[in-house]
Amino acid sequence: MMKWERLLARGRFGDTPGFIATQAARSEFEVDYDRIIFSAPFRNLQDKTQVFPLPDQAFVHTRLTHSLEVSSVGRSLGKAAGAYLLDKYPNLQKTAISSSEIGSIVAAAALTHDIGNPPFGHAGEEAISDFFKFHPAGQVWESHVRPEQWMDLCNFEGNAQGFRMLVSKQFGLKLTYATLAAFTKYPRPSLISHRDVARRSQKKFGFFINQLTDFEQLSAFLGIEQSSEECWYRHPLAFLVEAADDICYSIIDLEDGCTMGLVDFDTTVKLLAPILKDKFVPEKLKNRSQAQNLGALRALAIGELIEETVEAFIKYEESMCKGNFDKALTDIIPSAKALQKITEISIQKIYRSKIVLEKEAAGFQVLEGLLSVFGQALYHQFYQTERFSGQDKSILRLLPEDFPLKGWGAEVNPYPLLRSLIDFISGMTDKYALNLYRRVKGISFPGV
Repeated sequence: MMKWERLLARGRFGDTPGFIATQAARSEFEVDYDRIIFSAPFRNLQDKTQVFPLPDQAFVHTRLTHSLEVSSVGRSLGKAAGAYLLDKYPNLQKTAISSSEIGSIVAAAALTHDIGNPPFGHAGEEAISDFFKFHPAGQVWESHVRPEQWMDLCNFEGNAQGFRMLVSKQFGLKLTYATLAAFTKYPRPSLISHRDVARRSQKKFGFFINQLTDFEQLSAFLGIEQSSEECWYRHPLAFLVEAADDICYSIIDLEDGCTMGLVDFDTTVKLLAPILKDKFVPEKLKNRSQAQNLGALRALAIGELIEETVEAFIKYEESMCKGNFDKALTDIIPSAKALQKITEISIQKIYRSKIVLEKEAAGFQVLEGLLSVFGQALYHQFYQTERFSGQDKSILRLLPEDFPLKGWGAEVNPYPLLRSLIDFISGMTDKYALNLYRRVKGISFPGV
């Protein structure tokens, strides 16, 4: 059974052996939060699609605003859960950790939950995966890498990319083990011999194969146990990070859909009313604007969902520590059916709306085009040298200055090279990716 005293330990990546964190004006977990806020990957979320491409006529959420809201909900969940844990486990109080610190762990992890997502949302993830699965310029790399590495390439996963970025020396974040564990909703690699479909934590994967040792280091420090030879149990706070995301995207995507006119206001009210229960007073909707009513209903709904989620966490906390509980908390709360109905309507009227589908189609073309151009140039330089052209040379000059362009060849496994290429492209904002695609394809010219 996992112990909270270890699960909430204050160590972090980059600590020297024997280092013991001490209390300061800011807790170790508040330091995590601040480092994330000021990081370049987090800032880039301001120009990454949440659901809708950025419209001119109405405010809708970007990945940045969504992440800030998820973090806010996560902090509330973590503080409430922390108060319960400190009351239940007297030994935990001896570590001098506070409920606010536990809230900071969840808030920091929630802040980063989308940091590995590529341009154009989930369509971007599929586009990167499809490039290696189906495009000739992607398929040529299969014979040069190991099976578990090829599985990573053919199944791009934003959660795993996020973990890679958070432990990367490139960004120097050096987060605490607890924050990274709370971030990791899917503590397993991409290639496993058997996936237990009953376990939510095995639905996707949470780290690429070359970050396996990083996760092993994290799990050993925190005492996170394995559910099998290839998979681990979740850190219990990861359930709260997941719930914060589920709550926000369910309620706020619906609000955005209503703002954009894809779901009418009356339907939106009917979907939210079962969550609000006796807090729903139709008379209060009179003599106020639609935007004011949406804001009030959203706040009430999120507040109710936070209360229900904390109650569910309290009920199953011991089972989480034993590794027996492995479901999404929002699937078992009293409002689960209401959330499911919102999801069904959102899929039908929002996620499959023309504006969203057009954005996804553009994303496939842009990311496939960029991967093809850069991937082919790299392949020609190192693995098919007789075809390395002047065009390839020009393309490779567009790569970042710190891109690893030395040491590759026919006898060298190019997996790290391809990971760096994916880092470059998946880290782009929507607009930068689109503009670079236009330039490398000759559709537009700089300064024209």
